[in-house]
Amino acid sequence: MSVTTTTHLNFRGAAREALDFYQSVFGGRTVAVTYKDAGAVQNESEADWVMWGEVAGDNGFHVMAYDVPSELPWNQGENPFFVSVRGDDAEEISALWGKLAEGSTIVSPLEPAQWAPLYGMLSDRFGVTWVLDVTAPYNG
Repeated sequence: MSVTTTTHLNFRGAAREALDFYQSVFGGRTVAVTYKDAGAVQNESEADWVMWGEVAGDNGFHVMAYDVPSELPWNQGENPFFVSVRGDDAEEISALWGKLAEGSTIVSPLEPAQWAPLYGMLSDRFGVTWVLDVTAPYNG
């Protein structure tokens, strides 16, 4: 089992442009899943916004990004990024979640999601927002 951390950047409508830019700088492969792709459209004008995206390069570069939907608060100066912890072992991710959750505010409980066997988000007692998930291949 291995666990990695990845910077997860938050935008409001500019995630695809940012991912494309970072890919042009660092190389690698870009994946972008829209709210429409995931069947999670809350606002039709945001259907093509990125719900989950990443640039991953063979050189080790990795950044994730998404567009914060309008029904959630977003201030670029307050929540411009998440720390994403991804692993392939549900037991280990659950154990890490349990430790991080002490004194935290749960944003989304750790549970199965349409795009991952387990996914959860919390803000720890220091105000850092963490996203933990069990990896699953994307076939888009």
